[in-house]
Amino acid sequence: MAPTARLTALELAARARAKAATLNQQVSVALVDASGQTILLTQGDGVGPHNTEAACRRAYTALSTKTPALLLGRNARANPDTQNLAHLPELLLLGGGVPLRYQGQVIGAVGRRPLGPALRMQGKF
Repeated sequence: MAPTARLTALELAARARAKAATLNQQVSVALVDASGQTILLTQGDGVGPHNTEAACRRAYTALSTKTPALLLGRNARANPDTQNLAHLPELLLLGGGVPLRYQGQVIGAVGRRPLGPALRMQGKF
């Protein structure tokens, strides 16, 4: 991984953790590259290991579908033709994963877990 990509991944993770801190939360953050490989994974203090795995799956979901995981989950529930997406073990159709775009191309994704009630109610992330 190029030093610039590593620095950018660290900056993105720091921003996600800083946003969570404003809500008095600790989070796990996962970043994946365009091929779906995890390039950065951080676990907040006291965050359970299942949340770290969930952050990875949220990032993978956002990358592979090029859609925010929350929006994908809502769309899948509303459309009988796509409801079975929820049964694919690699995908996690819950909020917390967003694709990263550069010049119109998906270059990776970020996932975080847990999401606090404030973010869930706002429908963000």
